[in-house]
Amino acid sequence: MEEHHNEFGQPIGAPLPGWSARPLPPRTAMKGRFCRIEPLYPGSHAEDLFAANREDTEGRNWTYLPEDQGPHPSLDLYRRWTETAVSGDDPMWHAIIGAESGRAVGVAAYARIDQNSGVIEVGGINYSPRLQRRPAATDAMYLMMRRVFDELGYRCYEWKCDSLNAPSRAAALRLGFRYEGLFRQGVVYKGGSRDTAWFSVIDREWPELKSAFQHWLAPANCDATGEQRQSLSSFRRSALG
Repeated sequence: MEEHHNEFGQPIGAPLPGWSARPLPPRTAMKGRFCRIEPLYPGSHAEDLFAANREDTEGRNWTYLPEDQGPHPSLDLYRRWTETAVSGDDPMWHAIIGAESGRAVGVAAYARIDQNSGVIEVGGINYSPRLQRRPAATDAMYLMMRRVFDELGYRCYEWKCDSLNAPSRAAALRLGFRYEGLFRQGVVYKGGSRDTAWFSVIDREWPELKSAFQHWLAPANCDATGEQRQSLSSFRRSALG
């Protein structure tokens, strides 16, 4: 990487000629092969999401999520959470709709939106059992990442999680995020301390990552049972040469 210096010979960051603040994500749908992502709307999505979340009978999905997000003992209380969640622009909540079922099966949000610096986070991810380990789960993350880089021109896309949340850490790495470091004692929640693991993808990494997603999601990568023939990581390695 080329080095840059100021008039004192001190190293400084690369210049960004023509840079301007990035727009907020639009409240419009994103359509993929296995899912569609829509701005969360209580009237359309709350009942489906509540039913899908109820299939997690042990409640494992909620361990690392904020208390206000759930679990909720009744549909009415869950609907109230969705109504509160959609009242602002940050976080900007979305529902993930299964392409075959047409029903909401998970949520994710754009959060900590820094328009001036072009930095945005994906957070609040909650995949119900109807979405977990299915192609739509990967498709959803691809669609949200594609909007950030291709449509909106952000420079950095972040993923943060409890450092003890091994499935979330593994998912971030599988999706192409790079581990940035650990913020020790960064959060207090549910009566305990949380160290936060930080991951990111930056704009110059996106073209190769996008290619890997597209190959993984392509019909040619599905066998007769609908399973993917090659892993996403194998396509990422190929894209990187």
